[in-house]
Amino acid sequence: MNVQLKKGVMEIVVLSMLRRKEYYGYELVTDISKYIEMSEGTIYPLLNRFKKDGLVETYLAESHNGPPRKYYRITETGREEFKESVREWIQFTKAVRTLLEEGGTPNEPN
Repeated sequence: MNVQLKKGVMEIVVLSMLRRKEYYGYELVTDISKYIEMSEGTIYPLLNRFKKDGLVETYLAESHNGPPRKYYRITETGREEFKESVREWIQFTKAVRTLLEEGGTPNEPN
């Protein structure tokens, strides 16, 4: 998949995942990678920006094998951002689908 295309959708994917449960970084990468190829180098800058913007909060939890893990939890602000992002995504994909199906030329018969 095109890297630029993935970058544009990764924010909404991560917020969607965090709506379902709290994750530590590597676990998030593992679960998303089942569907979309990605690396840890992609997720941590995004999570740090989310934290700075108040979309997620973090806490440390003991691990059964190794040092404590930093978990990420979506905030109410993050939930609102997710809802708005989904609304924008639906509008965007509908417009793209229309352009693809109509050949990208308005008012031209098929």
